[in-house]
Amino acid sequence: MIEVRKFETLGKANHGWLDANFHFSFAQYFDQRRMQWGKLRVWNDDIIAPRSGFPPHGHENMEIITYVRKGAITHKDSLGNEGRTEAGDVQVMSAGTGIQHAEYNVDDEETHSFQLWIMPDRQGHAPSWGTKTFPKDARSGRFDVLASGREGDEGALTIHADARVLGATIAAGETATYDLGGRKGYLVPATGKLEIDGKVAEARDGVAIADLDTLTVKALEDSEVVLVDTA
Repeated sequence: MIEVRKFETLGKANHGWLDANFHFSFAQYFDQRRMQWGKLRVWNDDIIAPRSGFPPHGHENMEIITYVRKGAITHKDSLGNEGRTEAGDVQVMSAGTGIQHAEYNVDDEETHSFQLWIMPDRQGHAPSWGTKTFPKDARSGRFDVLASGREGDEGALTIHADARVLGATIAAGETATYDLGGRKGYLVPATGKLEIDGKVAEARDGVAIADLDTLTVKALEDSEVVLVDTA
């Protein structure tokens, strides 16, 4: 099963400083058909205006992954962590028993990001935060694991869930494959245009995938792709 969810059908909220697009029900946007996909609960496509951002607020028992598409995000939290995550890189915050954090665009250009929330395998983990650089040329033509709760995924940021977040860059005319093994997948091209089993997805469309052993993605244009593999 492959369902393309066009960008224009996503939930919308524009607060001036934040232009948010919701792949799943979030805040004031509710769609019973789009509550979650496996353990993936939230996929927000955010554009944050220069010199603005999310003031301090709290979370519990959620794995929150931010993939920066353009610009940078600056993080500060109640554990004393501070850091900056730039385009193409990833940060993970495990909210666990509770954490307060703020996320700001401190620069003079817009920040474009995907923020993903994945439900943890259990409640009560200790909260944590981390960020890592993932060079795009290292994932050219293949899916590279960016964050994972599965054994053996050395080099990836850790999440407390039976899930993976992966990234790939695929040149026009080339393909990349990934072994889903019948699990659920949710894929979004950050840029470009893709074909999956005869269905076309353009930049920022969502693709919900189920009951597929091997995922084959063909790039119709140079594409940057983010995929979640979830139980």
